[in-house]
Amino acid sequence: MRDFLPADKARRERVLAVIRDRYRAHGFDEIETPVVEEYDRLHAGMGGDNEKLAFNVMKRGLDADAIRGAADDPAALSDLGLRFDLTVPLARFYASHRAELPEVFRSIQIAPVWRAERPQKGRYRQFVQCDIDIIGDASARAEAELIVATLDTLDALGLEGGVVRINDRRALDAMLDMFGFAADERPGVLITVDKLDKIGPTGVVAELRERAATASAVDALETFLGREPVAVAEYGDAQIRAGLPAGVPDEVVAHLTGLGAAVRAARGAEQVPLVFDPFLVRGMGYYTGTIFELAHPSVSYSLGGGGRYDGMIGRFLGQDVPAVGFSIGFERIVDLVAAVTDAGAASVVLVHDRDVPVDELVALKAGLVARGSRVRLEQRKKNMKALLERAAADGYTSFASVSAGADVDALEIRPLG
Repeated sequence: MRDFLPADKARRERVLAVIRDRYRAHGFDEIETPVVEEYDRLHAGMGGDNEKLAFNVMKRGLDADAIRGAADDPAALSDLGLRFDLTVPLARFYASHRAELPEVFRSIQIAPVWRAERPQKGRYRQFVQCDIDIIGDASARAEAELIVATLDTLDALGLEGGVVRINDRRALDAMLDMFGFAADERPGVLITVDKLDKIGPTGVVAELRERAATASAVDALETFLGREPVAVAEYGDAQIRAGLPAGVPDEVVAHLTGLGAAVRAARGAEQVPLVFDPFLVRGMGYYTGTIFELAHPSVSYSLGGGGRYDGMIGRFLGQDVPAVGFSIGFERIVDLVAAVTDAGAASVVLVHDRDVPVDELVALKAGLVARGSRVRLEQRKKNMKALLERAAADGYTSFASVSAGADVDALEIRPLG
């Protein structure tokens, strides 16, 4: 968990402003949810390994005996927890407010979440997520809208060239079924398969054998991983089928193919910025269909991800509602974005002599503020260079010297630097 100095905070807010602007341009509306959710909701088996990283809030009023008696039972000690993502809160929000929302609801959530991570570079215990979600649309249109809005946002931040890796949990399930993995062992198998890009095919096969997964199924997977890859450059039916064993349901392939056509039409590009990855898994247990991750050529790690989670809202509402979302990893994005300038008002430092009356200073400042400027008052110092460098670091672009009796219209405002 980190502090941010004024310049860092201003930079983050400028990046967030671009993200909000692009999301809103694509028809999404911002909501806000509490930082805490009920313990049982956060630990309902939908959050994957993130449930183990949740910060729990101890029940109020417990005495020492009650705490000792429930030391091995977190549910007895806690009734609330800090949210570890924004999807579980959104599902609860929609179930609570469905009657007040449109039939197809497009939401923005930009807010901090908390996980009890082991802190390291790029991984924090408190961090900001930027989510867009579409609830109430089961068609490929929803995924296409999310992907196009996300790529548009990346472009607006100066990170052109983004690519979305895409898969479908239904295709993964079909593959595992064809290979012969039993239903009860598939969650563990997927955890291992998800490491393919880190440990390679040999490592995946070795780990599955160590886990005592069905031997014949591991053999089938090993054979599939060792096959000669079919090179298909353009995203579409051929690329998708080349990455899958024969027999994956046609409706899954058609869904993915249609999604590519929609994104191509929206982006107006011959080369659609999608890549089919048959072994993309995503760790959340609530994904039911399409899943995707955002990649950029400047870095080796993903910049965001998401997928379809049609079953989650039904657990709160009592009836199924289709839902799909895409989250940008803000903490990773903000470090890649070149300085985003504030194209709005001018920012001025009024450097004043010691003897300028307070009423004159405040009146000068108010006059400039009324004209749309951002204004800071600074008393003149011997080391003016340091003062102006500090102002420039804080985002100010100009300065003016102020003596007693100065008039706002007569100020000579000069650029910093």
